[in-house]
Amino acid sequence: MLNEIKKDAQTRMNKSIESLRHAMTKVRTGRASTSLVDHLKVNYYGSEMPLGQVASIAVNDARSLTITPWEKPMVAAVEKAIINSDLGLTPNTAGTVIRINLPALTEERRRDLSKMVHGEGEDAKVAIRNIRRDANQQVKELLKEKEASEDDVRRMEDEIQKLTDAAIKEVDEVVKSKEQELMAV
Repeated sequence: MLNEIKKDAQTRMNKSIESLRHAMTKVRTGRASTSLVDHLKVNYYGSEMPLGQVASIAVNDARSLTITPWEKPMVAAVEKAIINSDLGLTPNTAGTVIRINLPALTEERRRDLSKMVHGEGEDAKVAIRNIRRDANQQVKELLKEKEASEDDVRRMEDEIQKLTDAAIKEVDEVVKSKEQELMAV
């Protein structure tokens, strides 16, 4: 039972880190990336669909993306989704091809994005600490129900703390690498 609690905590912590990595792909760093617009929702005949499912997205060069909707009527809906997003991008349409030029990031914008990255990192750390708290509570419940000894509980709490420390260290590394990527000109 104790090992199941530990495995569950480790799995949940890994999911938190993966969620952070996924969130980091959406942060614009000055280089064009399809993940920048991939998550945008487009109104596709009355239902919200991810942009990647209604159009092909390609990187032209380091500072531009090309989006080609699979159906001509979708061009306006894709444009609207890009304009309404919080990315601050302006699409240029030529027929059925939508081009997005990414302007260079200003120093102020880089700092804002860096703060946002740190905020995401803190959210991930809070989630990991909450997972630790839940796992420790489960372990203490086993002690109350006399299904585990005090020594086993103490040992498991130490192991859960080691998992937590490793996960938080990994979060710090993800945030640091993204910040270095942001600050590189």
